[in-house]
Amino acid sequence: MKKNQLGTSNLHVSELGFGCMSLTGNTSEDEKIIHQAIDSGINFFDTADLYQFGMNEKSVGNALKHKRRDIILASKGGNAWEDGKEGWTWKPEKNYLKSAVKHSLHRLGTDYLDLYQLHGGTIDDPHDEIIEAFEDMKNEGLIRYYGISSIRPNVIQTFAEKSNIVSVMMQYSLLDRRPEEWFPELDKKGISVIARGPVAKGLLSESYSEKINENGFLDYSQEELNDMLPQLHDLAQEKNMTLEQLALRYVMDQPQVASALAGSSRQAQVKNNIESTAKPALTTETLRGLRAMTKSNTYQNHR
Repeated sequence: MKKNQLGTSNLHVSELGFGCMSLTGNTSEDEKIIHQAIDSGINFFDTADLYQFGMNEKSVGNALKHKRRDIILASKGGNAWEDGKEGWTWKPEKNYLKSAVKHSLHRLGTDYLDLYQLHGGTIDDPHDEIIEAFEDMKNEGLIRYYGISSIRPNVIQTFAEKSNIVSVMMQYSLLDRRPEEWFPELDKKGISVIARGPVAKGLLSESYSEKINENGFLDYSQEELNDMLPQLHDLAQEKNMTLEQLALRYVMDQPQVASALAGSSRQAQVKNNIESTAKPALTTETLRGLRAMTKSNTYQNHR
């Protein structure tokens, strides 16, 4: 499988990565799914301490305990749980982050992370303190590189200008093309995009008709989705692809995207996703046509 350099780091990640949030929680089944992904060429796995209250990291760690040297492992932190309180609390503090990464390492059964990411962020956060925390983690050998997971323009700009991030994880798909407005700026600074949600919550899948509802999706109304998705499906068939594979190829074929994270809860899903990497890259003409069929979107309402 094609490998791409992650920002200015010396990490080379598979163009198709594995988003671990979708794992089943069944340790034995998760191990089969993850090993299938590795055997198929995926080397980049992303989790977070937030997923399933840390149990996702434990399951991933168990599956990777004999594969650690073969893969690039990423996690995320910055959210804390409090006893007796529903949900989580945003806690972008230096001491908390340095403690959280050690808990993640323990759950994952490893002594370092290849990539550690701030899991969120606001413009009011103590950015210098956060950056100091990440730099300390690097100096202590707990992490090799760091990045952020954010869709907020002010947050992205702040870290791009003030820190040594190598990546920004962003929701990105044919139906959510907001990250494209940031591609030129991130490219100038040598920062890669890690794309999550490339199949737009299943709307860009073979079962798209079951996913459309009255709420639409971002700027798309229900009527617009009913009109456009069958056209995208027909185009995928013309290219001898499933709709998922067309959606994944669109994201993977962007030079600024180091890896597209696709989650799987079944081995059949892994197989279908993997097959997208064997499909030829989309031509310039096809990419142009897909952009004409969809909206460019903007982050103007996500400061």
